[in-house]
Amino acid sequence: MKDGEVIIVDEHTGRTMQGRRWSDGLHQAVEAKEGVEIQNENQTLASITFQNYFRLYEKLAGMTGTADTEAFEFSSIYKLDTVVVPTNRPMIRKDLPDLVYMTEAEKIQAIIEDIKERTANGQPVLVGTISIEKSEVVSRELTKAGIKHNVLNAKFHANEAGIVAQAGYPAAVTIATNMAGRGTDIMLGGSWQAEVAALEAPTEEQIAQIKADWQVRHDAVLAAGGLHIIGTERHESRRIDNQLRGRSGRQGDPGSSRFYLSMEDALMRIFASDRVSGMMRKLGMKPGEAIEHPWVTKAIANAQRKVESRNFDIRKQLLEYDDVANDQRRAIYTQRNELLDVSDVSDTVNSIREDVFKATIDAYIPPQSLEEMWDIPGLQERLKNDFDLEMPIAEWLDKEPELHEETLRERILAQSIEVYQRKEEVVGAEMMRHFEKGVMLQTLDSLWKEHLAAMDYLRQGIHLRGYAQKDPKQEYKRESFAMFAAMLESLKYEVISTLSKVQVRMPEEVEAMEMQRREEAERLAQMQQLSHQDDDAAVAADLAAQTGERKIGRNDPCPCGSGKKYKQCHGRLS
Repeated sequence: MKDGEVIIVDEHTGRTMQGRRWSDGLHQAVEAKEGVEIQNENQTLASITFQNYFRLYEKLAGMTGTADTEAFEFSSIYKLDTVVVPTNRPMIRKDLPDLVYMTEAEKIQAIIEDIKERTANGQPVLVGTISIEKSEVVSRELTKAGIKHNVLNAKFHANEAGIVAQAGYPAAVTIATNMAGRGTDIMLGGSWQAEVAALEAPTEEQIAQIKADWQVRHDAVLAAGGLHIIGTERHESRRIDNQLRGRSGRQGDPGSSRFYLSMEDALMRIFASDRVSGMMRKLGMKPGEAIEHPWVTKAIANAQRKVESRNFDIRKQLLEYDDVANDQRRAIYTQRNELLDVSDVSDTVNSIREDVFKATIDAYIPPQSLEEMWDIPGLQERLKNDFDLEMPIAEWLDKEPELHEETLRERILAQSIEVYQRKEEVVGAEMMRHFEKGVMLQTLDSLWKEHLAAMDYLRQGIHLRGYAQKDPKQEYKRESFAMFAAMLESLKYEVISTLSKVQVRMPEEVEAMEMQRREEAERLAQMQQLSHQDDDAAVAADLAAQTGERKIGRNDPCPCGSGKKYKQCHGRLS
């Protein structure tokens, strides 16, 4: 809760996600539970996957310290090769083998003991967790053990950079989720720049003293072994593990890292449970003991590869579905950009009008059909309701029995064009061109928004087609194409219907209507004022009646307001 608003916190990073809302009414339920204003469901105005967004660029390149583990995905999705650049200085960080325990409690206790041992030697420790919940568990145990520490999560987001900058202080203990603090260099011995910035007007002597003190701390941390990284469990992706390890041993500094695991961890329980637990049973492990062996590390790495492969397949499948929408997106955005670039869309409107009236007439007068099959009353009603056109088609046919179908079609279209041209003469060509462009853009945006929502609903349930022995992807392509074609037809119809229904007025008529509106408003105001006066008079009469009914004491103040007692004023008259 922040400023009367429910804000989602990412369980993995601890970061607040401004503007993000849960779907299907869940966010509204939480808002009701918290007693804050319930807001409407978010409406998707535009959507695109990261992959298709990046593909919009003609040239694509990137730089990161952990791209090598995802080299296959970069190659298959973006057609990009991954090149590993050698480090500037030799990397001397010690990546210690994983320690695997039977239970979560044993693992946490081992982590606390490791932290105690490291901080006793003055070595700073950074503890990385996979979620806020896990970081709070470790924090509680450290508090019980009396170890001072800092926790990086959504509660202390504003101080994040400062906490991370001082995480290299001797014997400092910092707990962070896997993403927290990335991009901030952890300086061994702490940040002397942060100390200088904390002073209002530092002198040269103060700065020199701060640098000297920092150098002493820096040397002490180097001697203790640099920053030590502790991972409370393996992440689903090796890339995130490498990012955590990469917090230590920068620019040739010393450092170390170790991951602590248990058989109760999600990754181990799902993917590596049987093999590793069988190995641990064979070794006859006792409570509190850990297994440390290259085979275990290899089994865990294989488990991570399985998860990465599964996640890659999910992303690839999502991309295949989005590729269908991407073709439609490209067509709509191209059409929209063309509309924005031109000032005169009258040719497009005229072309659309022909298509719309042809389709409308076809619905009531089938092509090459007998006159007995024509639904003239239905056509007249449709033209009136959807296009505001009064056409006596039945009278035409009565007066001109020889009126041919094709001639009738041409006359209906000509009449609609004539009515539209009369409107244009009233408001002027420039105003009408501006209005046409606005209507087309507004209608396109509205229908595209509805189409995106419909595509979302289709995507959510399309997997059920598999039970009917149909390929969900092919069904999605087929149905989404049909929906897109229907949307384009709706676009034409809505544009012509809106343009046909618009009411235009001469400037003199507009001025007369405005004057009439003002006179009506003044008349209503006068009536309300008279009504209030009548109400006030009625209230005064009621008060007078109440005063007359109430018995006034002889020693009470006289109601006339003279200030005298009643018996000495109007009371004498009675």
